[in-house]
Amino acid sequence: MSVYVIEGGRTLSGEVKIQGSKNSTLPILAATLLCGGESVLFNCPRLSDVEASLDILRYIGCTARREGSTVIVDTGSVSRCEIPPTLMHRMRSSIIFLGAMIARFDRVRMSFPGGCELGPRPIDLHLDALREMGVEISEEHGELDCYVSDRLHGADIVLPIPSVGATENIMIAAAAAHGVTTISNAAREPEIVDLADFLNACGAAVSGAGGSTIVIEGSSELHPATHSIIPDRIVAATLMSAAAVTGSDIRFTGIIPSHLESVLPVFRDSGCDIDIRGGGMRLIAPYRLTAPKLIRTMPYPGFPTDAQAPVMSMAAVADGMTVFVENMFISRYSHVSELCRFGADIRVEGKVAVVDGVRRLLSADVSARDLRGAAALVVAALCAKGASEIRGIEYLERGYEDFELVLSSLGADVKKV
Repeated sequence: MSVYVIEGGRTLSGEVKIQGSKNSTLPILAATLLCGGESVLFNCPRLSDVEASLDILRYIGCTARREGSTVIVDTGSVSRCEIPPTLMHRMRSSIIFLGAMIARFDRVRMSFPGGCELGPRPIDLHLDALREMGVEISEEHGELDCYVSDRLHGADIVLPIPSVGATENIMIAAAAAHGVTTISNAAREPEIVDLADFLNACGAAVSGAGGSTIVIEGSSELHPATHSIIPDRIVAATLMSAAAVTGSDIRFTGIIPSHLESVLPVFRDSGCDIDIRGGGMRLIAPYRLTAPKLIRTMPYPGFPTDAQAPVMSMAAVADGMTVFVENMFISRYSHVSELCRFGADIRVEGKVAVVDGVRRLLSADVSARDLRGAAALVVAALCAKGASEIRGIEYLERGYEDFELVLSSLGADVKKV
């Protein structure tokens, strides 16, 4: 198993292009099943979660190949309507194939998904919505057996919470269903808009994406499409945190500034100078960060839960106290105990974490337990005095493409061993 060895304390500089969004790529790959032909996806990151999705597509009979950052998927020939547990367990997002496969085959059998342990992320919202659309679902021995006895049809669906995954599953299934589907209290994330753009490029009629109500008019004549994946706003926030803790001057390209509107105020409050021009951004960090006072994770357009961990590493070396309130997942503080190994002063009570900034962190050997926690440990190690070893980077590689090479190109001393 590989580890990162990071010699901290180096100031970073230079320019970095943000990779394509993992959270956009996964549902769009699933949605290619609706098209029955060859779709081309540009800016598709090379990640273990993306490769797991491609393996699922290959297992059910599709062809998929990669040419650099471009992925070509031909879903014209499929032979299976089930996904084995070995593939489902590789990531939590594998449940996104449920809506696509039920729309393509009228039947699907799959196990419950795997992935990072962030506490309960029930798929009941997905299942209840699909039942309203005419899907019969039985759950036995950890497996889902789903079929459409009559016809997949539109429905008026009200989500109790704005779940991203449930919104995506409904959108994909509804694009090929008979009639009109309305999703109320839908998720509003940029990744939802990106999925809608792909579906519309395939001939679907999706309106309202990015707002709380989405309307999908089903179509039986969807076709393959060419689409460019949006940049990953969480990778951007992570690299911004890395620049902030190292007192660096970094230019970011290939970003969409509006996707970072909930994150930028935190960095400005910390004393970072941020200059946005066109599709680029420059961040200049101060010698000593000022602690942001309060950070609450919320559904988009609120502060993203995925950015909480790397930003906490930034708060750990800021002057003052920061209070984090994690409103999205009950087990998203697994990185705290490892940050404390670096010398961070963090106390957790329920969903609240209180961070008292220290002047500097010291190197440590630490272990990641989930994707964003791994990113937080990398950020901390970059500013810690001495050489740190980070285990569990297989979690990091689920969402960050060649991260050690990206950081090294900016002047960090990072080795993958």
